[in-house]
Amino acid sequence: MEYARNKKAYFSYEILEEYEAGIALLGAEVKSIRSGNISLKEAFATIRGNAIWLTNAHIAKYKSASLDSYDPVRSRKLLLSRSEIDKIIGKVAPKGITLVPLSVYDKKGKIKVKIGVGRGKKLHDKRETKKKQDIARETQRELREKSR
Repeated sequence: MEYARNKKAYFSYEILEEYEAGIALLGAEVKSIRSGNISLKEAFATIRGNAIWLTNAHIAKYKSASLDSYDPVRSRKLLLSRSEIDKIIGKVAPKGITLVPLSVYDKKGKIKVKIGVGRGKKLHDKRETKKKQDIARETQRELREKSR
């Protein structure tokens, strides 16, 4: 089940590779995510030392939790194997390449984050993407009308 998707990621970035990572969460955060209280709108992933961190992902406080000093946008560690981390660090080293969280979902009872290694699109690339989406939408609409 998918809990959140970063819709702007595919529009703003050309995603080169995708990785699946676990995420280190508190118990109340897991319950909050499962109830749909997560936003990836402003989120990004950073490399600190030999670890990858999810930054600015907003997980609202679980209403029944007794956490007094809870920070909803704290950095959370992403759980990847050493070889995956080394590959990602090697890919992000060139200028203009960044790590973008794409979605948060459930897999076999665990909360997973899909992160993408991406390059920012230029304005003309974004316009081209928008045109393709509009054309696809129009063709779908016409096909629906013909089938009636």
